[in-house]
Amino acid sequence: MKFITLVFTASVLLSIVLTKPIISREEVKAACHLEDLQICKQAIITESPPSPECCKKLKEQKSCLCKYLISPPISQYIGAAKRVIAACGIHIPNC
Repeated sequence: MKFITLVFTASVLLSIVLTKPIISREEVKAACHLEDLQICKQAIITESPPSPECCKKLKEQKSCLCKYLISPPISQYIGAAKRVIAACGIHIPNC
């Protein structure tokens, strides 16, 4: 009887672990890949308005913005990056 209970408990825990990424889409979206924001490079460098695709990517990676804003490759463009983030209607986080 104890063996059956152990097997049942293990299978329930395993199913929870395997389905967690499906249930929690925020965790899947939270992957921070700076290269995904290459589409915003033109808006940052030329001070032109960001494209809808740029804004979409920024919104997808909103939880990563602090990490990006303190990143050495972006530090020289911090003012322009904040302008693009604000132009997309995204609240600029206090990092």
